[in-house]
Formats: sequence, structure tokens, C-alpha cells
Amino acid sequence: MPEAPAPRRISDVPTPAGYFGDYGGIYVPETLMAALEQLAEAWDEASRDPAYHEELNHLLTRFVGRPTQFFEAARLQELAASRSPRGTACRIWLKREDLAHTGAHKI
Repeated sequence: MPEAPAPRRISDVPTPAGYFGDYGGIYVPETLMAALEQLAEAWDEASRDPAYHEELNHLLTRFVGRPTQFFEAARLQELAASRSPRGTACRIWLKREDLAHTGAHKI
């Protein structure tokens, strides 16, 4: 019985040319190849920049996914207190669902 080929390691795919075994590759118009290569170079540079990772982590923490954060609406509390007959108001918190906009997973 013939021997089966050794399985590929996940770290071996894709190849630098974008192939997964016999499949894959880069299928873009030739006129876009220069721009795509510039983008790949820019990504290589940015992915090694600690400031990039810091900004990405900030965006992931503040704007992406659940749960959304609560923020105390201090100025709104002050306004409510100024209009209250007793001069006091309750604490007001906002749950920032507006930060969970459609497509946040695309950031």
C-alpha cells in the first residue's frame, strides 16, 4: 500500500505567494499589483509598530464587541439638579449602545 503524504503544518500555509497547497494565489488585475505590494509592505511595517498595536487595542476595547461601556453623564446630572425643586438629582448613566454600530466587527 502506498504511503500517504505527510500532513502539512499550519505554519507552512499559505506560501509567500498565497498558495494553500495546489490552491490559492493572488487573483487581482495586474494594474493593482503595485498598489497591493505597497499595501503589503505598509502592513509589514505597521504590524511591527508598538503604536499601531496600542491604537488597535484601544479601538478593540472602546468600540468593538460586547459589553458596551457605561459612562456617567455628569453634566446631564448637573443640569437635572439645577432644574430640580430640591436642587438635587439622581445619578445618570449612559450605556453606549451607539458604539456598537453595525459593522463594528469590520474594524
